[in-house]
Amino acid sequence: MNKKIFLSPPYQTGTELKYIREVLSSNYLAPVGEFINRFEKAVCEFTKAKYAVALSSGTAAIHLALRVIGVKEKDYVLASTFTFIGSVAPILYQNATPVFIDSDYESWNIDPSLLEIAIDDLNKKGIHPKALVLTHLYGYPAKIDEIVEICKENDIILIEDAAESLGATYKNQHTGTFGKVGIYSFNGNKIITTSGGGMAVTDDEYLAKKIRFYSTQAKEDELWYEHKEYGYNYRMSNILAAVGLSQIETIEYRIRRRREIFDIYKKLLSDVDEIEFMEELPHAYANKWLTTLTFKRSNPFEIVKKLALLNIETRPLWKPMHMQPVFKGSLAYINGVSEDLFNRGICLPSGTDLDYDDIVFIVGKLKECLSK
Repeated sequence: MNKKIFLSPPYQTGTELKYIREVLSSNYLAPVGEFINRFEKAVCEFTKAKYAVALSSGTAAIHLALRVIGVKEKDYVLASTFTFIGSVAPILYQNATPVFIDSDYESWNIDPSLLEIAIDDLNKKGIHPKALVLTHLYGYPAKIDEIVEICKENDIILIEDAAESLGATYKNQHTGTFGKVGIYSFNGNKIITTSGGGMAVTDDEYLAKKIRFYSTQAKEDELWYEHKEYGYNYRMSNILAAVGLSQIETIEYRIRRRREIFDIYKKLLSDVDEIEFMEELPHAYANKWLTTLTFKRSNPFEIVKKLALLNIETRPLWKPMHMQPVFKGSLAYINGVSEDLFNRGICLPSGTDLDYDDIVFIVGKLKECLSK
C-alpha cells in the first residue's frame, strides 16, 4: 500500500520550534504575549488591514463580527449557502435568522443577481436584512465589486468569510478587507495553520477594540474582575500565535505552490473531457487552497470512496447549507447551482508539500476510477 496522501496537511517551515521555544522560555503561554502582537501585525502588513485580532477559530471570528455590528434576535442575516457550517452557525449563536443565497457557475460564490432578487423579495415581506456573510469559497474571490455595491445600496453590513482565502486578491485588494469585518481561519488544513485558530480584521478601530474586549470575557479595566457585559474565551494563545507567525512568513511561497499544484493537475487531466476545474474570475487572484473539479458524468461520491481505498484522501464539495437537516425550512433563494456542483464535484489533495510524483500517482488512479 502506498503512503497516505492527505487532502491538505499542515506544512511546517522549520521555524515553528524556534518560536515555540521562545514562548516556552518566556513562560507566556496564555492569551497574552509578544507573539500574539507580532502575528496580528504580520497579518495586517500582509493584507493591508488596519487592525487584526487573533482568535481561537474562524467561527469565533464570525461570531464576534456579528455581535459587534449589532446582529441580534429577530434580525435576518444573508449568507452563502455553498460553504462550511462554521460560516453560518454563528448567526444562530446570535438568535438571528439565516437567509441562504445560491451561487453562480462563474465564481461558485454568491450570485449577485440572485442576491438582489432575494433582498427585493425580503423587503416586500417587510424584512430588511442586517448583514451579509459572504464566503470566498476554496480560496477564490467572489464577485466582490458587485456584492459590495449591492450591500451599500441596501444598507447591509458586509462580513467577509475569507477563512479559506488568505492571500487571495481581487483587483490587488485582499479578500477579507472589503467588508466591515473580515475573518481568516488557521485550522489544520488551511494554507497557514496554528493547529486551530482564526483572526478578525477590520479598518474600524472601535470594532477591533470591541472584538478584542469580547474575546477576553469582556473584562473591564479594573484591578478586580469587573463585568458589565458578557464575553467569550475566544482569544488565541501566545504559543499558537508563534506557530502562526512562523507560517505567515512563507505565505507567498504557499500560495505560489498551491497555484502550481492546480496547474499541474489541470495539465495532466487535460485529456479527460468530462472534467471541469474551478476557475478564477477576471481581476481575481485565488490562493487555490484546494484544487477542485466537477465531473460531467461520474459519481463523485463513488470516486472519493475508491480513492480512499488507495490511501488518497479526497472530499466531496461542501454540501450546501440549505440542504442540511439543521437548516430545514430556512429561508433560501436557490437557483440549483450549488446543489449541482455538490452532486458533481470533488476536492483533490493540494498540500503545499505535495510533490510532482504524488500528483502523477493521484491523476493515474483518478483516471483508472473514471475508466471503470
